[in-house]
Amino acid sequence: MNIVYTILLLVLSNVFMTLAWYGHLKLQQVGVSSHWPLIGVIVFSWLIAFLEYCCQVPANRIGFQGNGGPFSLVQLKVIQECISLVVFVVIANMLFSGQGLRWNYILAFACLIAAVFLVFMK
Repeated sequence: MNIVYTILLLVLSNVFMTLAWYGHLKLQQVGVSSHWPLIGVIVFSWLIAFLEYCCQVPANRIGFQGNGGPFSLVQLKVIQECISLVVFVVIANMLFSGQGLRWNYILAFACLIAAVFLVFMK
């Protein structure tokens, strides 16, 4: 069950992270934050990033072998990076149309899948 909780929390964490990092660009595009000062955009993003940390920290605690979880530190990081890129692609395509997948992106994802495979090898 720790595997499921860890993965779900990492996915949720990365949704918040992606929205914190790139969501303000969409808000600017539609005119919501186009007149906000940079410090306002930063504070807005920090508020979203707080939610990211509220998911990321428990995910790492639950998933880490040192706390009884199933993953090593390196495995947690590689899983997080893969989830991060998948979540980014989905959100980028939802918020910013025209950000489609090109052949080199797909090849890069294949390399990441290979990295996950290698990290989990005994």
